[in-house]
Amino acid sequence: MYCKNCGKQIDDNSIMCVHCGSVVNDPTAIQKTNTIAIVGFILSFIIPIVGLICSIMGIKKADTECGGKGKGLAIAGIIISILNWVAGMYLTFNMIMQGLI
Repeated sequence: MYCKNCGKQIDDNSIMCVHCGSVVNDPTAIQKTNTIAIVGFILSFIIPIVGLICSIMGIKKADTECGGKGKGLAIAGIIISILNWVAGMYLTFNMIMQGLI
């Protein structure tokens, strides 16, 4: 591997460049998980309005804090939430019109 700062060849497992001293592999870098996108996706099946809210928050978090991680899951949560909410409203309206409620 080559140092991003000075361009000299260094060992692949190096944390620091032996030539210029710059950090090349940060062992403390932690990948963040977009938990709110996961929660939004799951709740979109159970409680659509809460799933919709969480999924919207998951998209914002994916863009700002997680480097895009979980954005697709959040978008799926939004779509599923809307579809489930519309289906629920349709079924409720249909039952009211038939006098079942």
